[in-house]
Amino acid sequence: MEQFLQQLINGLSLGSTYALIALGYTMVYGIIKLINFAHCDIYMIGAYVGFYCLTLLNLGFVPSLLIAMAICTALGVAIEKIAYKPLRNSPRIAVLITAIGVSLFLEYGMVALVGAGVQSYPEMTGFIATKINLGDITISMMQVVIVGVSVLLMILLQFIVKKTKMGKAMRAVSLDADAARLMGINVDATISFTFMLGSAFAGAAGVMVGMLYKSIRPLMGYLPGIKAFVAAVFGGIGSIPGAMIGGYFIGLVEVMVSGYVNSLYKDAVVFAILILILIIKPTGLMGRAEREKV
Repeated sequence: MEQFLQQLINGLSLGSTYALIALGYTMVYGIIKLINFAHCDIYMIGAYVGFYCLTLLNLGFVPSLLIAMAICTALGVAIEKIAYKPLRNSPRIAVLITAIGVSLFLEYGMVALVGAGVQSYPEMTGFIATKINLGDITISMMQVVIVGVSVLLMILLQFIVKKTKMGKAMRAVSLDADAARLMGINVDATISFTFMLGSAFAGAAGVMVGMLYKSIRPLMGYLPGIKAFVAAVFGGIGSIPGAMIGGYFIGLVEVMVSGYVNSLYKDAVVFAILILILIIKPTGLMGRAEREKV
């Protein structure tokens, strides 16, 4: 029982990071029907920004997290303006190929800047480094912070989407961009705002993963990005609550497979889940079926 509870805690902290990344995928897809493959590399850049804030600038966790989110926000908007906006009316395959190109550019651009080797996050001190021991169960304060920050960001996102003017614009554009434009909504600004939110969340996830697992590298975004995409598909691509549920589900599955079966199989199980979802319920847990316009 103790082992199960320990794995549950580990799964929640890992699932929190997958959920944050998945939210970026699902929001962008919901607005412009694009799988933004560069999103996972914005997560990687967030991890590096946090690393240099902690090591070179000697900042604490909160300032490093906020700076990483701010820089990733600016990067996400720049990518949307430079790479995606000119292709707004192009065939979807052209935009998809561009997204893959941007992803590779960010990955190997970072390899050129910082090298391909692994960088180690500094050990945390003070309150965030403490651990809580409940019998055989160990909970690090870092895990508590990761889950807490992730939940707060998700609540903030739900508030923005449901209660603010920009959130209403996002929902309108996701339903019908042309009709939203006719109603006076600035569609381009709404799309940019969506990229801002998704990129900020990816940056936050990057910093927290770096602090949890203590190592980062330029190609670290690929596999977590694909798993977060699986989480978004599982929850229903385009559904914000679905992305949250999918992120926690994939995190728990991965940790349980590692703990009870074999860590070599964890990735295979995640991708097997993706195949089953696409076969059984292609719209995901909370996704809605798209109606073809004729």
